[in-house]
Amino acid sequence: MNQVSDRLAALSPSETLAMSQKSNELKAQGIDVINLSVGEPDFNTPDHIKKAAKKAIDDNFSFYSPVPGYMDLRKAICAKLKKENDLEFKPEQIVVSNGAKQSVCNAVLSLVGPGDEVIIPAPYWVSYVEMVKLAEGTNVVISAGIEQDFKITPAQLEAAITPKTKALILCSPSNPTGSVYTYEELKGLADVLAKHPQVIVISDEIYEHINYMGGHQSIAQFEAIRDRVAVINGVSKAYAMTGWRIGFIAAPQWIAAACNKLQSQYTSGPSSIAQKAATEAFAGDQSCVADMRTAFERRRDLVVKLAKEIPGFRVNIPQGAFYLFPEVSYYFGKSAGNRKIGNAADLAMYLLEEGHVATVGGAAFGAPDYLRFSYATSDENLVEALRRIKEALAKLK
Repeated sequence: MNQVSDRLAALSPSETLAMSQKSNELKAQGIDVINLSVGEPDFNTPDHIKKAAKKAIDDNFSFYSPVPGYMDLRKAICAKLKKENDLEFKPEQIVVSNGAKQSVCNAVLSLVGPGDEVIIPAPYWVSYVEMVKLAEGTNVVISAGIEQDFKITPAQLEAAITPKTKALILCSPSNPTGSVYTYEELKGLADVLAKHPQVIVISDEIYEHINYMGGHQSIAQFEAIRDRVAVINGVSKAYAMTGWRIGFIAAPQWIAAACNKLQSQYTSGPSSIAQKAATEAFAGDQSCVADMRTAFERRRDLVVKLAKEIPGFRVNIPQGAFYLFPEVSYYFGKSAGNRKIGNAADLAMYLLEEGHVATVGGAAFGAPDYLRFSYATSDENLVEALRRIKEALAKLK
């Protein structure tokens, strides 16, 4: 009898990757599918970063790297955190991993055990709750809908904290909503956390540079809680380096040491070549970051305008990342032929099969009345995708 572990059986597969796979299957059949399901910049990695990787190959950086990453990369990360975020970290407090996803998971597995509660604001990135399950912790989900711009309030946070609370996972700018916490909003949360010294904050800041508010704010800046905030970031989104798989945690020494110990036993250090590319990304010319952000902001404006023209969609204006998260319950219960839409997953499948546009249903993000669109694609694709969506939805009665 083939029996996987209870740990694995408890996990859900990634809904975003599943939708991407389905759209690729339709594409393989010759169907023109526009994929708005994947959270990945459509830009190529900038040339100066690729050059650094090629040099690393020629310079024979082809041996095992140190578990927490090369010292020059960790120093470059410390310099970036000081210059851009005014945060002081030493290289020993940095652990470089195979993508920010592993960095988050390292933190969760290092901190959370059976019976520990982890507060997760919803809508949340699909993997957070699964990582907590993997650690045998308990998810405590706080819902924040479109009417509060998908951001939790200090009162909601206070109400969710119990003596068993071990951590809060915060993501700003947010995947899947694009919402960004302001300085004042973060201070409100930090003031609550200051009263509860047992709570660690895992702050996922991977979308830091895709921010349309004029500057990123980190919850790690507040003195009262600074020594229990673990900042997660990486190169995937800001530098269009998703496939290079480099993320990092910048954390209090004891958390960094725990993540280092864990990583030493199950992946060791990340790719030597990718690390050299990442060092150049952090230390080199930053104009590519601003160029990509400008393009994403233009696309944000375009997709918000077009989505607002679709009957029944409730749309906010995301302030960061590259997602739109419209409320779509207007279409639940409607039908086209013998096809009935019961929920957002049905609607996403209908849009894929009828309109040939891949989106992701909101249930995977803890928000079952919503759909996630990624607008990390060309303006032409976005115009055509929203046209198809509008046309397909008009058939539902």
